[in-house]
Amino acid sequence: MSQNNETEKFENPLDTAVSAASRFAIEIAAWVAGPWAAAELAGTWIATIPTLIVLIALPGAFSTIGDKRQVVVAVPGRVRLLIELVLIAVAVSAAFLVWTPIGGVIVAVLAVLTLVTGLPRAKWLLSNRPPDWPLPSNSTQGK
Repeated sequence: MSQNNETEKFENPLDTAVSAASRFAIEIAAWVAGPWAAAELAGTWIATIPTLIVLIALPGAFSTIGDKRQVVVAVPGRVRLLIELVLIAVAVSAAFLVWTPIGGVIVAVLAVLTLVTGLPRAKWLLSNRPPDWPLPSNSTQGK
């Protein structure tokens, strides 16, 4: 019965559903358009493999404590914010490079939405302050 307590829900109060969804959509755009652009620029599809690995591994591995439920490698908020800005830049530039202009504009509008809705979270990440909300307990010791 205490098993249910171990799956407690973690919520970052600065990360709304809209900001999280738009950030995820930008990640998807970067994951699709980034490797595609790398293949076009390199002239070979093999360039897609390392590009995709880097674009998936960066946001998946490096997180800030208090921002995500699972933190693989803890980094300062400024580093996490830089990773996200790189993903936005890759998504927008690659979309304009390999998709139609309309596709590039759609990704650019999505990037603006991501930046605007994620501003409170970005300010917190930039400040490098510890979170002032409850963190999930990943430890089962003492239970």
